[in-house]
Formats: sequence, structure tokens, C-alpha cells
Amino acid sequence: MAEEQEFTPREIDRIIEMAWEDRTTFDAIEFQFGLKEQEVIAIMRREMKPSSFRMWRERVQGRDTKHAAKRNFQEGTFKSSRQKSISQNKISKR
Repeated sequence: MAEEQEFTPREIDRIIEMAWEDRTTFDAIEFQFGLKEQEVIAIMRREMKPSSFRMWRERVQGRDTKHAAKRNFQEGTFKSSRQKSISQNKISKR
């Protein structure tokens, strides 16, 4: 494991948020924050209540969408045809 990095509370919140998101890969967290999967797990263990950590671990363990190499699609995410387009921070009207 790399040496312990110092993160602001805001960055830690974002790491936890990304880790909870089903479609955000550990590779994306590593790209943005330089943390390997085991380091993310250590942060989650340290920052969360034990019961919340166990619930999260059960969710992500073996989940294909958390690992880029296991995904059945290469890039992007699913987007419903009914989802409105967003352009320059304004929602386009139909």
C-alpha cells in the first residue's frame, strides 16, 4: 500500500460517495484520487460505522460494475431514452 495521503473532509466524502455508487469503478477512484481498491476499502472501514461498512462490502464484493475489466461495456453509462438532455447546465425542453 502506498504511503498514507492526507485528504480533506470534502475529498473523503467524495471518495465514499464514489465507492457507494454502483457504476463508479475503483479505477475511476484511483484515477481521480490515486487510491488503489485496498486503500479505498481501508478508508471506508475507517470512516464508516461497522454495520454500514459490512453492508457496503456485501454490495461491492464481486460486483462487475465496480471493476472496469469485468464490465460488459467499454465506456459510458446507461442512459434512458426518456432522460432529458442537459446542455450547459440547463435542462433542454422537449
